[in-house]
Amino acid sequence: MINFIYFSIFIFGTAIGSFLNVLIDRLPNNQSINGRSHCDYCGKKLNWYDMFPVFSYFILGGKTRCCKKKLSFQYPLIEFLTGVIFVLVFKDSPYVESLTRTVLIFGILSCLIVIFVSDLKYQLISDYVLLGLFIFSVLFHLFVGSENPTPTTIYNYLQPLTTYILSGLIVCLPIFLIYFISKERAMGLGDVYLSAIMGFLLGWQAGLLALYIAFVTGAIFGVIVIILKNKKLKSKIAFGPFLVIGTVIMLFWGEKLLEIVKKIYKL
Repeated sequence: MINFIYFSIFIFGTAIGSFLNVLIDRLPNNQSINGRSHCDYCGKKLNWYDMFPVFSYFILGGKTRCCKKKLSFQYPLIEFLTGVIFVLVFKDSPYVESLTRTVLIFGILSCLIVIFVSDLKYQLISDYVLLGLFIFSVLFHLFVGSENPTPTTIYNYLQPLTTYILSGLIVCLPIFLIYFISKERAMGLGDVYLSAIMGFLLGWQAGLLALYIAFVTGAIFGVIVIILKNKKLKSKIAFGPFLVIGTVIMLFWGEKLLEIVKKIYKL
């Protein structure tokens, strides 16, 4: 029975991953996400049997049925990884004790996946996805304290709302200063918004540590790229994916990491 549940969650995750692929490629290019899926090359609408997540890609041999053009491996990869992530979250995450919070964490991770890939691919973070991430973050905080929130629990959440907002401002301040001083050459406005939502979601302590992780992983990646591809330091590397990495690490392992940091610095 439990294996059937995991399989069902995986299939659900791959279906969500298929939708995430649509968001990844259409939103940065100002394309509508409405209507049936179509071929990226000839524009022909796809048949329903060509849209099974993961499986259709391999059945078609990685090519479109209509014009035999090569399909990006991004499609099955994102679908498969989303399914796996959903299963891992459901299986091992502390959020599984609450179905509502589990669904919300699925939403948060889905937004982060879109941000990661779209910024890496197009160096652009959609405002719509950022808004979705913020809404999921607000709802996540709302449901942390109670499985079935009442007007009283909602009021208790609204009271510390200013604390979450302040945390967002604190975490995004370093990114904003880099964005402002560099005149958007080093950081984009999307990075500022994303870091603010990080602080809102995680709190200022975990948010700053997530920011530190993002800078460290970004620096390591930058050095590797420069060595392997001989890129100049002025070359632009998307920072959003590293903010996503820091956010995910702190979202799931934040308490343990904060305890380690406090022990090291005897806080």
